[in-house]
Amino acid sequence: MTKILFIEDESALQRAVTSVLSDEGFEVFSALDGEIGIRLVKEKKPDLVLLDLVLPKKDGFEVLKEMREDPELKNIPVIILSNLERSEEISRALELGATTYLVKTNYRLEEVVQKIQQTLK
Repeated sequence: MTKILFIEDESALQRAVTSVLSDEGFEVFSALDGEIGIRLVKEKKPDLVLLDLVLPKKDGFEVLKEMREDPELKNIPVIILSNLERSEEISRALELGATTYLVKTNYRLEEVVQKIQQTLK
């Protein structure tokens, strides 16, 4: 079963996305902050990480940077799902190794699932 880690501090969104992804046949793990997120990435070695950038304790940029510096984690695809939409933030995330950058307000849940499925192919 394909494993996805969703690192997001908004619990309502986390529940909704987890429910949809589970219905699609994915095994979903979640973290409410960046510290727990990076720990779970190391423990669970997910097939993909869905990552918010604005997180408590350790932001998404830090999580992404740590993943890309770790030989065991650097090839895991990371889809950013954030409300940050300034070009500097998008550029920074992509430079740090994000696979795709999605602005939350611009995508419906079904479209996020499609992006995940495309990325995993």
